[in-house]
Amino acid sequence: MTSAREIAAAVRSGASTAVEAVTAALARIERIDPVLCAFAEVWEKGALRGARTVDERIAAGEHLPLAGVPIGVKGRRGLRGAGPLIAAGCVPVGATAVPGPGTAWQTWGLGRYGRTVNPWRYDRTPGGSSAGSAAAVAAGLVPLATGSDGAGSVRIPAAWCGVVGLKATNGRLPSADRTGLAAPGVLTRCVADAEAYWRVLAGPAETAGTAGTAGTAGTAGGRERRTPTALWSADLGFADPDPEPVVLARAAARRLADAGAVRLLPPGRPLRLEDPGPTWLALRGGGDLGTAARVRAVNDRRLGALFRRADLLLTPTTPCAAHGHDGRGDRYSTALTWAFNLSGHPALSLPAGLGRDGCPVGLQLVAAPGREELLLAVAGSARC
Repeated sequence: MTSAREIAAAVRSGASTAVEAVTAALARIERIDPVLCAFAEVWEKGALRGARTVDERIAAGEHLPLAGVPIGVKGRRGLRGAGPLIAAGCVPVGATAVPGPGTAWQTWGLGRYGRTVNPWRYDRTPGGSSAGSAAAVAAGLVPLATGSDGAGSVRIPAAWCGVVGLKATNGRLPSADRTGLAAPGVLTRCVADAEAYWRVLAGPAETAGTAGTAGTAGTAGGRERRTPTALWSADLGFADPDPEPVVLARAAARRLADAGAVRLLPPGRPLRLEDPGPTWLALRGGGDLGTAARVRAVNDRRLGALFRRADLLLTPTTPCAAHGHDGRGDRYSTALTWAFNLSGHPALSLPAGLGRDGCPVGLQLVAAPGREELLLAVAGSARC
């Protein structure tokens, strides 16, 4: 699968056209989606019309950083947040699958042909609620798809489908979620494409001078690059993850350290967060808001202390591997992600390897608010 940045470079140079890129994506969707069920709608006529517009803009001399890149947008309302991407040259080809109405759990999707499947194993869920976006990217239907993350809805399907998933700092980009728990995000096959997305969404003023910069430290002569520090936590102090995701994520963290992308700090006192689950559920559905405020304040203090000590927190993305289509059972797949929807920290899921069942799991990278560029720079040191 050609990356988003490669497609855009070819369209800008005249080696290809947006119409050709979009036509190829539509052909892949037509061939594969009857089995994958990643799309709820496909907008063939609108996509080709949009591609012709991109080609006209290129011919008129416009510089479009994502010229001709076919993208999926999360759900039927996904176009509402795609304006900056369309302005940068992306062409939406369809609405990706999200959970159907009435479901008590969010780790599945309902596409136009039926239940969304995991491209690695059709008997497993892709995760959710950005289910179709993750499946479409993992299967190579599109190189980039949008998501939204209210409890892990970008990071969990990214982990279970073996792709990159970035959740922005809560409140940094527009979100329709009135609780403030959800933040926009993106799913891509490579970190470079997630970085291209972020540069468009955050704007040049936010990302100027950050390319390739993992960390900086003050010196007498100004600022110099340094290796970011990272702390590892297998369970955040409350979760009960299965052994295999922990082993694979810990090995991925070690690979980042061996590549010089991070410097792992000695464990010291382990991170002990309060379980965010009851607080998250109270804020979503109405509950004991006094207790919720207390838990949130405790966790904010503990995370604040951690990020004064280290640049990054590394954890498994999920406590378990992708489950079957019959449901999640008693295990919340959000156990290691929704703490950072409550706190607002940006987070990224990076492919960590395959379990014995042949399904991917992820390594979660968490940074201080507003440090998406650090996440992308460190993650870019890994091959995914």
